[in-house]
Amino acid sequence: MKKRCSWPKSELDIAYHDEEWGKPLHDDGMLFEFLILEGAQAGLSWSTILRKRDSYRLAFDHFDAAVVAGYGPEKTAALMADAGIVRNRLKIACTVSNAAAFLEVQREFGSFEAYIWQFTGGKPKQNRWAAMSEVPARTTESDAMSKALHKRGFRFVGSTICYAYMQATGMVNDHLVDCFRHHEVKRCV
Repeated sequence: MKKRCSWPKSELDIAYHDEEWGKPLHDDGMLFEFLILEGAQAGLSWSTILRKRDSYRLAFDHFDAAVVAGYGPEKTAALMADAGIVRNRLKIACTVSNAAAFLEVQREFGSFEAYIWQFTGGKPKQNRWAAMSEVPARTTESDAMSKALHKRGFRFVGSTICYAYMQATGMVNDHLVDCFRHHEVKRCV
């Protein structure tokens, strides 16, 4: 039996942990998806968002930032009626404005990936935690990322959300050292 981090409980959580969480992402589409999903998760459990992930993909045009940035009042009303996603008017509005900010970063830096990975020096930070109680909720890097994203017009990007984003996208390796994924993710560098 594989030893893994203690947080995944459901089959969906386990599959996410074993296949995605912490694996370094460099694809702008996936980086945008996680930016939106992490913001949607604020105040909720990640398990809730994972259960709604497929609905989010459909509702938000497979996270095509150019399409999402063009959403108007009719699309917003349709999203507010979609039981498959978190129907929070502010989170939906932030998704649209974050898409526009995301596109601006792409224009300026050539890709969002080129911009966002600067907060860890272009490579994953390899942590060596023995227990989940050691894993921080935020760091100086996530503080810097949050501040920089806010300056660029992003919302729902507080430091805690940014750190969760860094964990999800593999900017930091927060798998516990005795978790089988710690070494697998480390080799992805």
